[in-house]
Amino acid sequence: MFDPFRSVLLQLLLERAASIQELAVATRRPKGTVAYHVRVLTAAGMLKVVRTHTIRGQQERFYGRTARLFRVGEITPEQVALIPNAMPQWAADTIPAHEADQLRAIRRYAWISEEHANEFWDRVLQLVNEFSQLPSLDQGQAHAFMAAIYPTTQAPRLPERHE
Repeated sequence: MFDPFRSVLLQLLLERAASIQELAVATRRPKGTVAYHVRVLTAAGMLKVVRTHTIRGQQERFYGRTARLFRVGEITPEQVALIPNAMPQWAADTIPAHEADQLRAIRRYAWISEEHANEFWDRVLQLVNEFSQLPSLDQGQAHAFMAAIYPTTQAPRLPERHE
């Protein structure tokens, strides 16, 4: 799931079920490459065959997601090193929108407990789910929704007021 290409496949399959051929065309990757990654996601229980279609005697499989949103459980310190930080790539994706003055972004700091951060993140995931279910327009432009919440020591803070 953390592989960047597999993430793209999962994103595409939010729209609808698709065949290996359709995914290969959409991603401009060889069918063999796509098939390999689809097999990995299927073995992980993230994709499944949702229907088949016979073309010239061949069974074409259409794959769909097993969930609209996948949650990752506890990650060990050893596993963290195996997971790429996608934020720099996602931030780079915003450059054309920024240059066209079409980037809507904001960053705020809040001094809150881990429990409050988790509760807030659950509400963000509800928004992500809502965003993912917006009807797709045939001629609409793709919009990306990016969110992050993380502890930081980089936030400036005013000293306590002594009156």
